[in-house]
Amino acid sequence: MATAEASRQYVPLTCHGHSRPVPHISFSPLENDDDYYLISACKDGNPMLRDGQTGDWIGTFIGHKGAVWQARLSPNAATAATASADFTAKIWDTHTGELLYTLQHDHIVRAVAYPPDNSDLVATGGMEKKLRIFDLTEMKPKTTAEVTTNGNNSEAAVVSCTIQASSAFEIGAGVHTASIKFIVWTRDPNILITASDNTLRWFDLPTRSVVKQEVLDGEIGSCEFCALAPEYTSKTDIGEGLPVLAVAAGKSIYFWGGLRAMDELKRAKMNYKVASVALDPKGRKIVVGEDIPATWARVYRWDDDIEIDIHKGHHGPVWSVAFSPDGKLYATGSEDGTIKMWKNCEGFYGLWRGGGGGTNERGAE
Repeated sequence: MATAEASRQYVPLTCHGHSRPVPHISFSPLENDDDYYLISACKDGNPMLRDGQTGDWIGTFIGHKGAVWQARLSPNAATAATASADFTAKIWDTHTGELLYTLQHDHIVRAVAYPPDNSDLVATGGMEKKLRIFDLTEMKPKTTAEVTTNGNNSEAAVVSCTIQASSAFEIGAGVHTASIKFIVWTRDPNILITASDNTLRWFDLPTRSVVKQEVLDGEIGSCEFCALAPEYTSKTDIGEGLPVLAVAAGKSIYFWGGLRAMDELKRAKMNYKVASVALDPKGRKIVVGEDIPATWARVYRWDDDIEIDIHKGHHGPVWSVAFSPDGKLYATGSEDGTIKMWKNCEGFYGLWRGGGGGTNERGAE
């Protein structure tokens, strides 16, 4: 039962623009001026970049020829990586929207990931059941010799590079027996985690071998790190200031902490099928997205599992939940093609005016 805390709920911002389901959303790290960005994957094939605080549309990355299953921003937020059903992952310039790299695969790509502090490496996975790492420094996009003249302005276009999957480093050959749906790079850059079917695997990159494995309660619906920006973390947070791995599988949610995300912190069984989960380590709350046939997101207290809120705004399962790097809002992406942003702090923030109530609703286009 939702408690009185729900009365302080703020009306969410709704981000329109996608025409198909949104399977994945992700925030950038915090920029120097406390700005940050939100990127969304969509089955319409057009991933979008937004202002993280307001949800306002910044741009759409045009070039995929199939559904985009996942999208992430690099640690320096200068590039974005997208995974698509068109058998490619693509790397984009977030400032210009230009395509920099096409990582050509032999089947649908479901997952992409950057290391925590290196924007030149990208891991991919998908229906090929192969975990690969691409080094983007080995091939650089070129600028065209032809110059496009527009009045007195001249600018050279960027010609993207195509990198074949065969030139990437494969990790754990033959280990995966099903599609790789999520990849998470831990704070220890030598440890990488994959989610495939109902199994989590921790890989040691130097030896390219599995060092830990967990079989979960059903197919994994989401597998994401929950981490605040360093200036917002403290030792009293859940995970003691390190990222916490949050996983939704079957009717259960799981959390791991530590430098390599190998220390189990909590697991809980729900009475419904879960599609996604995210954690607010400072506010000590969990947001769970419901799977088919439900359409709600539910909020629970970490310490006693009491449900403190229900978000009923979506009209389809909530496939992805993510907290902003300052922890002051979280976003949900749904089968209904919309993204909703929910306030997670008191007072003025972004487009919210402070105080409670429902008079300040607006859609972010």
